[in-house]
Amino acid sequence: MTANTARWTMASTRTKVAVLGGATLLASGVLAGPLAFGDSPTDPTPHPAAEIHKPSPMPDRVMLTPTTTPATSQNVTWRAEAPAGSSQAQILKAPRGLGDVKPAAGEVTTVKAGPATPVNTNLGYASTYHTVSFSDLEPDTRYTYRVGDGVNWSAWTDFTTAAESLEPFSFIYYGDAQNYIDSAVPRVFRQAFADRPEAKMIVNAGDLINSPNSEEEWGQWYQAGGFIDGQVNNFSVTGNHEYSSGRLSAFWRPQFPYPDNGPGNEELKQTVYTVDYQGVRFIGLDSNFQGNAELMAAQTAWLEGLLSDNPNQWTVVTFHHPVYAMTGTRNNVNVRNQWGPLFEEYGVDLVLQGHDHAYGRGNQVANRDSVTVHNGVTYAVSVSGGKMYDLNNGANWTDNGAELIRQGENAQLYQMIDVTGDTIRYESRFANGEHNDGFLIRKNADGERTVNEIRTEENTTGEQVTVDRTTARKGEKVQVSAFGYDPRERVEIRLRTVDGKDKERVIATVEADEIGRLSYSLKLPSWVKKDTSYEVYLTSENQRIDSPSIAITK
Repeated sequence: MTANTARWTMASTRTKVAVLGGATLLASGVLAGPLAFGDSPTDPTPHPAAEIHKPSPMPDRVMLTPTTTPATSQNVTWRAEAPAGSSQAQILKAPRGLGDVKPAAGEVTTVKAGPATPVNTNLGYASTYHTVSFSDLEPDTRYTYRVGDGVNWSAWTDFTTAAESLEPFSFIYYGDAQNYIDSAVPRVFRQAFADRPEAKMIVNAGDLINSPNSEEEWGQWYQAGGFIDGQVNNFSVTGNHEYSSGRLSAFWRPQFPYPDNGPGNEELKQTVYTVDYQGVRFIGLDSNFQGNAELMAAQTAWLEGLLSDNPNQWTVVTFHHPVYAMTGTRNNVNVRNQWGPLFEEYGVDLVLQGHDHAYGRGNQVANRDSVTVHNGVTYAVSVSGGKMYDLNNGANWTDNGAELIRQGENAQLYQMIDVTGDTIRYESRFANGEHNDGFLIRKNADGERTVNEIRTEENTTGEQVTVDRTTARKGEKVQVSAFGYDPRERVEIRLRTVDGKDKERVIATVEADEIGRLSYSLKLPSWVKKDTSYEVYLTSENQRIDSPSIAITK
């Protein structure tokens, strides 16, 4: 008997015993419960939302939001009923243990919260939010904190401050949650965290909820994230469902005290903001005002200022309405015309969007270098919730000079983005953890960039080498270009006849550059034959690719 067989057999035996035992108790009338006494079963009733989400003195909805100095400060927000002036937080460098292990005198710092902000809800009570700003922290240091009123405390929770300069880190990106927040969304959030538990930031591209002032939906959204929100910084922007008749959700600013460093318009306060984090400039925009000339112009000028004077290696921009729409007849003309040219001119790396409840990823056609590589901005659209839209076959992309590399519908998704000094690795996965899409951005010290598809057997073979001429004479030079290599990968340059009759010969062995490009000036040797077609064949550890045919004329 194998261990597995034994395990299943024992489980089966236990089940039988339990059933027999139950039958014996039923026969003797001993089993307690309504049916044993002849009562009719009672149908369950929905538990009222007002009871599920009602606040208490115990802190909940604990949320980290970034400051403009994430290496030395941190905001934390929570909800609780608390006597006036009692809200506070305690913080210390993360110890090896707590409980019976008491921090030494002076290790714990207590910080008073700012003024409480009550939000009147549609469930008959007010939800009151409290915010503490921790300051004078040390960079790249793990801290433990708790929030409360001095008596009623949250659990101790850890976070780590940002490093002062570019250091590797990961962040997670979600498209719209919006619908099925209590049932379908939690598994996406939990799977994303399981795959990137070390993530330092979560980027939400708007429509976190469906009804902007629904206490029930905001409660469900916080429950979906759970403890994750208290230990990973949240960088969210507003979607159209964060507004009602042009008015921002009453919950937004109390929950998300984002930096007030936007264009300066009151309407854009804490919905348009920026944070520099470990070599990445994160920029949040509010595309809900694309029909308001004044507020769009203000955002556009502010955006250009941030892009033109940017000391960071990487730039990530997020907003709700896509530059290139995925579904229906949507067409965000002002977003595309005002912001799109700036993204291209200043070399933004990622543009992360929502709204269309489908998946799409692509770039400008003009930036394509090879079958698998481009050098431009990558635009992504995604959805994390359960409401889905039909695709429009990429018409809004192709009509505006862009190409849709990957698209999909009827799937919930999350994106994991890993940042290092010279690479960004992007992977999109389905709610069940399966791979959906991915690519790798490489950038050198001069800001030159390649965006490479994740390699497959299919995309690392075939005609991907380019040559500057397809007719030539012996002794003439042909410029050979190729992409998609690892930095400094060694590549053999070979020449062979297209008909395969002559033996292929190695011309040279060269290295790709630091972002995976290869360029070589190939002098056609004396042994090539007149009226014969040759192709350049490049072989390396990762690729076997060739060029169009080159006809030898003399």
